[in-house]
Amino acid sequence: MTTDQIRETFLEFFASRDHKRLPSASLVPASSDTSVLLTVAGMHPLKPYFAGQEAPPYPRLASCQKCFRTPDIDIVGTTTRHLTFFEMLGNFSLGDYFKDQAIENAWKLSLDGFGFPQDKIWVTVFEGDEELGLGPDEEAIAAWEAIGVPRERIVLCPRSENFWQAGPVGPCGPCSELYLDRGLEFGEPDDLPGGDNERFLEFWNLVFMQFNQDENGVLTPLPEQNIDTGMGLNRMAAILQGVTSVFETDELKPLIELGEQLSGRRYGENEADDVALRVLADHTRGTTFLVADGVVPSNEDRGYVLRRIMRRAIQKGRSLGIEGAILPVYAEKVIEIMGARYPELVEQRDAIDRWLRAEEESFGHTLEQGTRMLEEIVERARAEGEEGIGADDLFRLHDTYGFPYDLSRELLAEQGLGSDEEGFEQLMEAQRERSRAGGGSAAARQGERITLEGPPAEFVGYEALETHTTVTAVRERPQGELLVKLAQSPFYAAGGGQISDHGTLEFGDGNGAGGCATVVGVVRSGDDQGLIVKPVAGELHEGEAVTARVDRAARLATMANHTATHLLHAALRGRLGTHVRQAGSYVGPDKLRFDFTHGSPLTPEELREVEDQVNAWVIANAPVRWRQTSLEEAKSAGAMALFGEKYGDVVRMVEVGDGSYSRELCGGTHVASTAEIGVFRVTQETSSAANVRRIEAVTGAEGIALLRAHDHALREAAAQLRTRPEDVPAKLADLQAKAKAAAKGGAAAAGAAVDVDALIASAESVDGAHVLTARLDAADNKALLDVLDRVKPKLGDAAIVFGAATPDGKTLFVSSVAPALVARGLKAGDIVKLAAKVTGGGGGGRDTHATAGGRDASKLDEALGVAREAIEFKLAAG
Repeated sequence: MTTDQIRETFLEFFASRDHKRLPSASLVPASSDTSVLLTVAGMHPLKPYFAGQEAPPYPRLASCQKCFRTPDIDIVGTTTRHLTFFEMLGNFSLGDYFKDQAIENAWKLSLDGFGFPQDKIWVTVFEGDEELGLGPDEEAIAAWEAIGVPRERIVLCPRSENFWQAGPVGPCGPCSELYLDRGLEFGEPDDLPGGDNERFLEFWNLVFMQFNQDENGVLTPLPEQNIDTGMGLNRMAAILQGVTSVFETDELKPLIELGEQLSGRRYGENEADDVALRVLADHTRGTTFLVADGVVPSNEDRGYVLRRIMRRAIQKGRSLGIEGAILPVYAEKVIEIMGARYPELVEQRDAIDRWLRAEEESFGHTLEQGTRMLEEIVERARAEGEEGIGADDLFRLHDTYGFPYDLSRELLAEQGLGSDEEGFEQLMEAQRERSRAGGGSAAARQGERITLEGPPAEFVGYEALETHTTVTAVRERPQGELLVKLAQSPFYAAGGGQISDHGTLEFGDGNGAGGCATVVGVVRSGDDQGLIVKPVAGELHEGEAVTARVDRAARLATMANHTATHLLHAALRGRLGTHVRQAGSYVGPDKLRFDFTHGSPLTPEELREVEDQVNAWVIANAPVRWRQTSLEEAKSAGAMALFGEKYGDVVRMVEVGDGSYSRELCGGTHVASTAEIGVFRVTQETSSAANVRRIEAVTGAEGIALLRAHDHALREAAAQLRTRPEDVPAKLADLQAKAKAAAKGGAAAAGAAVDVDALIASAESVDGAHVLTARLDAADNKALLDVLDRVKPKLGDAAIVFGAATPDGKTLFVSSVAPALVARGLKAGDIVKLAAKVTGGGGGGRDTHATAGGRDASKLDEALGVAREAIEFKLAAG
């Protein structure tokens, strides 16, 4: 059977047994799930159903889920079965059938669907555990015997093998696993399932969730018993296709063959080559799926996982002698093999190609330089009789040259050398502490988990900002606050980037007087919500009749910003390309902030065109409508979905301009017409993270206030410059030209004589920071430092480099970097080192202040140019 046939056989079997087939969820977990970076198991997207936080779409479910597990990254390639990306088949029962039917289903599909001989299937069951106070799982044993499995093929296994727990507390239960006996040619007569042998292959795990474990380890039966099963699709393919390795199955073998074709090597002839070919096959497949699901390479979280496997694949490809592009070629093959089953691969083909090419190009020089430096470090270590490489060398490779520690460790291990991982982590943590000290920290408030009794509150805030309703539950909170649930609520609970509504509750206090409370926040739990309330007058009680009123001005401003965010998203995709995807947002009454995937700063022309497009749509007074529709219909209509968000079968689709401008899946609140936005004005465009840009903008009253402030500032500047407002740019350009000429001409012989105002005027704004590089006439460092001390206070968050040629033909450099820019990865010591190196010298210092010197004054201008390029590169990347 092909992998596609196995997948369909499984899903169709359970569909015929009244299970609802679910499409695979994204590899990016729902934004409300912060427990893992990536989806790691078939039941992972279903956790809210098992936890009782959300109602399942049906009590019986079946799926083939895309999964990615990071602990196996270093192992992949060294074995024939480990994968990072894989597919997990599963059937689930939520309070419906239990052990008897789960076992019957597994047995029937194994025999009739997959054709396994009855006498070749063995099973394991939980043997009991004294600490848990449980005996053997006699219920499972009886169920297996009832369908014909002889007792001698039912093997008891300990808690470590056959008892499932999500954590130290929470739902848990015994397991039963199915094994295929491959015969004595793969083992010994006394081998058993669950042991360390190759004779028995486990192919299906049935988890019986029947207990809840408390903090003391005490088990109590769950009110509803659930079933969660998992079957690894790739492993089942290896079994049914009669091969010994997942890399020989029909989904992965073409990727091995592609590696053979590109490298000229042959799989099976050399272990080192085999490892590299397996890494390429797995990592490029995982890379393709991650990018298709909205992950982009970065140095944080899931973006780092992606970057790590991309760079490991590139390194293995180069070790095989593959020249030219590697990742894009493999991605095309992955799309060819799996695009029919996973249409997102085809839909995101251009974005996949763009990100893979960009990462491979940027890593090419780093790999070459880092590998060469690592070889030099290894040679030195061997000459000195060392058995490993120290943390300082590893950290320098990582921090200064961008060579990943994971790659250093793996390459060293291949040469039989160790690495000081603990020391490296200590140096990394020290760097993080410095960054935190320089850049400060902000803690984002997380939504609370609410478990108020009664049916969920009905949200009526799309239609009304005020409603007469009833309090259905009240709970006290710290600092005199209350958590209140209403039967109907007009208050929006934060979600999709939009902040919660604020407002008031008005009610009678039972004595004829009026009561009032301020709503300061709204928390969400699945389909339910609760209000965080500060009482002002009177007491709120369950059953109280209240008038719930949303702050109208704040909500209308928020609605304008939310619709503007949709228009901004559409304009960016239209101008920059379809690789642009939302990577985060803030929508409030004061402003909007939109993070999006893109690898470089927007040019002034691009930013102007995007802003103009949004304002053109605003002026068009186009309608904004929303409607409920099926997820499939919304996708067919081209609606944009947020990666990492979980959607049900029925979704809310917001259309602007009848969908011709924008069409997105969104639960937020919006204006009825684009004209209500008033005006759209971008306030800044910066870097949010590697390969993620951020635009902040204002609309409506805030936008008008900003434009008026700009007009006022322009008139003030014109008055100061003694010119007309429309002539200010030309006047400033003239002043800047004079300032630069003065800086280059070296009119002053010492710091005191330098025209500091002219220097400051020559500073340029680069990616949210002031950048100033200049050549001065100065006899020594003291003169340069004097100028630096006079300039720094007037430039704020700035990166400054001054250089000078001394009378004896040498060079001097001083640099200052603001702490806020240090937090973005920019370091004064690194900058002056680069500049000094051009002139044949060296130097260094602190992250915020450094000096250096060189021997060749003829290269001073070139050195300052290198320093400026390094500053701009770091600012763009960080």
